[in-house]
Amino acid sequence: MAIKEKVRGAATTTSAAEPRSEGTQVVLRELVAHLRASRTELRENWIRKIVEARLLTSMTKEEVFAEATAVYDNYVEVLESGSVDALQAYARDLSERIIPRGVETHEVVGIVLLLRDVLARSLFGKYKQDYALYNVVLDAYEPAANRIANTVAVGFVQERERIIRQQQEAIRELSTPVLQVRERLLILPIIGVVDAQRARQLTEQLLRGIRGNRAKVVVIDITGVPSVDSKVANHLVQTVEASRLLGAMVIVTGLSSEIAQTLVTIGVDLAKMKTVGDLQGGIEEAERLLGYKVTQVAETRPTLESAK
Repeated sequence: MAIKEKVRGAATTTSAAEPRSEGTQVVLRELVAHLRASRTELRENWIRKIVEARLLTSMTKEEVFAEATAVYDNYVEVLESGSVDALQAYARDLSERIIPRGVETHEVVGIVLLLRDVLARSLFGKYKQDYALYNVVLDAYEPAANRIANTVAVGFVQERERIIRQQQEAIRELSTPVLQVRERLLILPIIGVVDAQRARQLTEQLLRGIRGNRAKVVVIDITGVPSVDSKVANHLVQTVEASRLLGAMVIVTGLSSEIAQTLVTIGVDLAKMKTVGDLQGGIEEAERLLGYKVTQVAETRPTLESAK
């Protein structure tokens, strides 16, 4: 065979990430020609294996066909060019579209490995009469196939991690809402465990709220916080001081006995921290500081005139 003569004596075990030898280029050109000529048959075989393996079950048959076609064509393009740039862009785009559909990492890795298997079996069928030549073809194909699988898997994992980070950020923001209840009065109710990262985010949100609303008084209610360590307690004190620098007084409500003991143990100057027993008392104190007066309106009851 012509291909066998061209690769004789040439190094053929190079990775797709490295410059290809002349022999490798010859092998891959013939390989690409074969995969393009057999595109319909190989793609159908691959899709059938995806269905049998119960992968991409959250997608319709039409969607699976469309994505399989795109992946196949990108796969062959990488084998031909040696560059994964286009494949990386496609992998990111694919991940953005299918992750919200519930597609898992193992499914994406699974379909790429299935394609690798389908193509390898096709190569065996083509070159099985010449085992030495078959080994030459595999030496050129396998490094490229491995790099393709790695590129798709890494792209999917990176996109999933980005989405998870976004979701975590959204959850943290929802768990520490800064609420304006009156002009110049903010309330920050905190519920759940407060770790160092959440404490930093709490401070950032509160300071943004103070500046944005030109707040003069802030009520931080920690009734729903079971406990804090010394680091978080110190951060709470720093939050109070930072708020003071922005012109807002902080009233802390809902201190538990455990948190109070922690503050005393670490030597917090309680004179710098205004505390009130509960949230209602904290709001009343905040209103007093802002000059609001609460007056009780006498209840009037309607009377019925007797019929004459």
